This record gives sequence, C-alpha cells and structure tokens, in this order.
Amino acid sequence: MAKEDLLEFEGTITEVLPEARYRVKLVNDHDIIVYTAGRMKKNRIRTMVGDRVTVEVSPYDLDKGRMVFRHKDGAEGGAGGRRAAPPRRFNKRR
Repeated sequence: MAKEDLLEFEGTITEVLPEARYRVKLVNDHDIIVYTAGRMKKNRIRTMVGDRVTVEVSPYDLDKGRMVFRHKDGAEGGAGGRRAAPPRRFNKRR
C-alpha cells in the first residue's frame, strides 16, 4: 500500500459537532469523526443528520476522516425545493 492511498467508506451522519465536524456511523458499524473536505466547503454543500456520505480515511488513523461526497436520495428534488425565478424585464430606452 502506497503512502498516499486512502480508504473509502460509506456511512450515515449521526451527529453534528462544532467546528464543521460530524460523527459518522460507517456501514461496518464503526463510529468516526470527520470534517468536510475543501470542495464541500467551497460549494457550500449542506449536510444534516441522516445524510448518506462517502468518507476518506487514512490507514494510519482509523478514528478520523474527511467527508468527500454527500449522496442524493430519491426524495430530494433537483432545485432543492425552490421555485425558478421569474424572467427579468428591462426598461426599454426611447
């Protein structure tokens, strides 16, 4: 195993902790503490308790990890439940 290799697991968020950290229960029934990856922060991807996520874990410390992806379930809509904005109307010059 190379030094850069990370282990990927899927899990469910069970608790939201301070400082953008979460407690995640993995599919193999282990609890770990994860933080959000840079892209999730950059794109402001919101996560809540019960969301299914993918986590990267270093083989050297199996108690901490990094959340890299939030899976969409079938119940969520594409626009997040918001309506589309009405078309803009501009004043015409005379």
